[in-house]
Amino acid sequence: MSTVSSSKLLKTVPGFLISAFFLWYTFKGISPAQFRSLRIVSPVWILGLVGFGIVSYTLRCVRWHRMMRSTGASLLTCSRVFMTSLAANNILPLRIGDIMRIFTYAPDLNTTPSVIMSTILLEKLLDIFVLVSLFTLFLGPNASPHSRLLAHGLMAFSVIGLAVLLLGARTLDAPLRRLFTRLPKKPIIEKLEHWVLLALECIRNIGVAGSLLLLVQSIIIWSCEGLQFYSAARILGVQSSPIGPWQAVSTANFAFLIPSSPGGIGPFEWATQTAMVSHGADPSQAALYALALHVWMLITITGVGGAMFLAHRIRNTMRKPLLEEIETLPAEMP
Repeated sequence: MSTVSSSKLLKTVPGFLISAFFLWYTFKGISPAQFRSLRIVSPVWILGLVGFGIVSYTLRCVRWHRMMRSTGASLLTCSRVFMTSLAANNILPLRIGDIMRIFTYAPDLNTTPSVIMSTILLEKLLDIFVLVSLFTLFLGPNASPHSRLLAHGLMAFSVIGLAVLLLGARTLDAPLRRLFTRLPKKPIIEKLEHWVLLALECIRNIGVAGSLLLLVQSIIIWSCEGLQFYSAARILGVQSSPIGPWQAVSTANFAFLIPSSPGGIGPFEWATQTAMVSHGADPSQAALYALALHVWMLITITGVGGAMFLAHRIRNTMRKPLLEEIETLPAEMP
């Protein structure tokens, strides 16, 4: 094994340890008998779980295709690259799926890594705005005044920030460049400047109307995600407030910010359980619900993305092996 490969492998160890801790913390009070007691209570809601999942991820592909319209890439190509990157994130460490989307598949999309990076930044900004909104709207009744104040502050900040970005992108470039020139010349500052300017360029290219359409699509995407969480709760008969699964959507996705093993295993279960318990769910039942839902999402997303990846490679036998592609990827985002 090369020195570079050994170094990358060592970087994954803390993530697996963090995942192990969160899994232990979430399931430490649950007996094997409780795991075996997990049952499907309302099978009709499986239709909702599957249907809303299809709508959510189809619309994610459509949204990214809209962002990539200037490159001329087809919807099928954008969908394949997008779903492949999600599948890779679920099974490979260090968010390699995102890095592959930027670098490995740039030739497939007829563009440069910087252009792809700008669309991913815009994608993340839109997602964060909607998730912060869900978190604020569906706070549990037992949330402290401090938590509510913080949530509403984040909500106001994200609304103002997104409005400024979407409506004022054409006028922000020069002021931001002047601002960054006054800041210390440090690598992290230079990288932040690069990312911010890339996102602004992407928004300018899409236009105000196009950006607002992306925002509407993002709201629908995360509404479908919320309905997936709600459907899963009904399938398993989890007793909680109806808005519990909606807050679980935001907390579970913010949990991906915690460094862990591929797929967010551990933090996802802990965050989902915490949200459901805050809305009246039994802790053991909420933990099993989180585990079952996460397993379902990992299998379906990885399965669909992996199938699209394999189908493409079968049609293009001249491509080099995946492990060789991963070895040539840069260690960090541009």
